[in-house]
Amino acid sequence: MPRRTATMLASTLMLIALLCAGVLIPVPYAEMSPGPTVNTLGEHDGEPVLQVSGHRTYPAAGHLNMTTVRVTSADFRMNLVEAVYGWLAHDTKVVPHDTLYPDGKTEEQSTQENAEEFSQSQESAKVAALKELHIPVTSWVIVSTVIKDSPAEGRLHAGDVIKAVDGTRVKQPSDVAKLVTRHKPGQKVVFTVVPAKEQAAAEKAHRTATKTRDVTITTTGSDDKGAHRAIVGISAGTDHTFPFTIDIKLADVGGPSAGLMFSLGIYDKLTPGSLTGGKFVAGTGTIDDDGTVGPIGGIEMKTVGARAKGAQYFLTPADNCASAAKDTPSGLTLVKVKKIGDALDALKDIREGRTADLPKCTTKG
Repeated sequence: MPRRTATMLASTLMLIALLCAGVLIPVPYAEMSPGPTVNTLGEHDGEPVLQVSGHRTYPAAGHLNMTTVRVTSADFRMNLVEAVYGWLAHDTKVVPHDTLYPDGKTEEQSTQENAEEFSQSQESAKVAALKELHIPVTSWVIVSTVIKDSPAEGRLHAGDVIKAVDGTRVKQPSDVAKLVTRHKPGQKVVFTVVPAKEQAAAEKAHRTATKTRDVTITTTGSDDKGAHRAIVGISAGTDHTFPFTIDIKLADVGGPSAGLMFSLGIYDKLTPGSLTGGKFVAGTGTIDDDGTVGPIGGIEMKTVGARAKGAQYFLTPADNCASAAKDTPSGLTLVKVKKIGDALDALKDIREGRTADLPKCTTKG
């Protein structure tokens, strides 16, 4: 066999062997890519995304699109070839598997967590929009979850309203942990609560629940590394009573990152005129009850997805600005926002054509 032919054959066989190895060798990475983007002012699967009853609404033009990111599942095992392709592709991002699924989190656990965060983000979006409109919302602290086999199991229940801890009034969820951790593990703590059933009955009858009971729980020690603080085994959250009904009809979406865009969509529906002036605006960001906009993951994928759908402007959480500005899709303007008020100011500038006044993102923030 001629030397040149032998060399080509050996090279071919080596290439085949490397490709086979690349396909067979798993690597600890996952992939992110642009997901669907949905206009909060429009329809999804044949029905309006935002539905309001019991209050006057107004027609809204243009787009206020929430954006998403697709990720490979917790069970997906990427091979070396897929990882290299993902690294080279512009519209995908390869990240360590533990970044998306820390501590061996399963697909089921991740889906459940995302669903809970999505539900909470909808509540906060409603509260932030109504507060911005000076429409009163009644809020209270509740038991959101009870950990199995914890001291609180069977004593406190999801939905119980926490009025006080050791006689000190509770105003926000973080107060609960602060008051419990004043104790040492093994000490007793007293919760004053309105039972979930009583609260539900009061809401149904449009009255304020007043029937409380004291629940005494013996604390235990946490399993946190480097800490041994007192806990009872609950997480606290916030529940609200709204003066009218606001429904967000959007399934198969998880996580808290659509909060800002839901809030703006609700605001637009409840006010005359159009927030966007007919422009195509997309965005992302968590939102809390006070209207503060928080950072999210996968910002680069969201800007790509938004521009591909036609977005001209992208409302960007301030803490995501530097990362997003490193590779901004052509034709997309990144607008920095810290509060819902910043977003409303920016939208006013956009619809009035004062785009030079927009607080734009830069690589420095």
